[in-house]
Amino acid sequence: MTDGVLIPYEAIGGAEATQRLCDRFYDLMDSLPEAAEVRALHPPDLTGSRDKFADFLSGWLGGPQRYVEKYGHPRLRMRHIRFPIGDQVRDQWMLCMRLALAEVVEDVVLRDALERAFSGVADHMRNQPR
Repeated sequence: MTDGVLIPYEAIGGAEATQRLCDRFYDLMDSLPEAAEVRALHPPDLTGSRDKFADFLSGWLGGPQRYVEKYGHPRLRMRHIRFPIGDQVRDQWMLCMRLALAEVVEDVVLRDALERAFSGVADHMRNQPR
């Protein structure tokens, strides 16, 4: 907590919980038939994706800015523009994140807030017509 403000990174359990969230997200993406389209946009080996996403989540959740230190500003939309992201891909991504959040984040209020925040980011990544 900084000046009475709850930092999600700290609230979910810091680096360990952030890594668990990332790993569970990719485990679900890799195993759920309902996530096949979003999975197909990723390389066969998810190691690099996991590493970059864990770095990104660390800073996005209010922890160490590992992604920025390694790669610069995330520029999410620009970095994802080459992938066709429509409603279905967005929804599949959110399914994996929603399930991962349910397993990793115990606090229901925090989990709901994070889900809303992730939903806004996922919706912003859409680059295909509706």
